Order: sequence, then structure tokens, then C-alpha cells
Amino acid sequence: QVQLVESGGGLVQPGGSLRLSCAASGSIRRVNTMGWYRQAPGKQREFVATITSAGSMEYADPVKGRFTISRDNAKNTVYLQMNSLKPEDTAVYYCNADILSRIYSHINSWGQGTQVTVSS
Repeated sequence: QVQLVESGGGLVQPGGSLRLSCAASGSIRRVNTMGWYRQAPGKQREFVATITSAGSMEYADPVKGRFTISRDNAKNTVYLQMNSLKPEDTAVYYCNADILSRIYSHINSWGQGTQVTVSS
């Protein structure tokens, strides 16, 4: 079994910054692509950013230039630095990881979500 644990959400004023973290643990042989998704009230979950194990990154258009995804492969951890936050960034942010387990099974795992609220 594998587990993703997120942290770093909270309440921030418009223009402010937050840093989210997500650590993968459990029966892990290798963590491949890791990423962040978000779901605002009344909306579907949407892509935010992903990063491969080699460091290749992709971003959704609404967050380009404001958010930065990074990872620490030694710690199986992915980060999301969010700057210049806007009220429309308010959502529950979910971590996702594609994992190869110790018994060579592929697992796509989700975190429990962390709330980000941007409001004055």
C-alpha cells in the first residue's frame, strides 16, 4: 500500500503565497510522475501541474508564471509554490502520483486534499 500526505494549505490574502507539500510513503519502488490537481466548489477537478521523475514540468494555463512545481526524489515529495494568488485559485488541492510498488504493480494514488482559500 502507498499513501500520499499533503500539507501547507490555508487562508491567504489575494497576492499572497503558499507552499504545498505532498509526501509519498509505503511500499514504493519508484515514484514516476507527480502532480497537483484542484477542485473548486461546484466544479470538476482540474489539472494544475505535473512533474516527471526527470524533472519535466507542465502547467495549466491559469497558473503559468505564478505557480512552480518541484520535487525531491530522495524524499518522494512534491511541492507546489503558489505566488500571486487570486480568489479564483480557491479550491481543494489534491496531490497525485504514479507509483511502481515493491512488487512491481503500478498504482495511481491520490492524497486526501488540502484546502486553499484566497480571500481578503
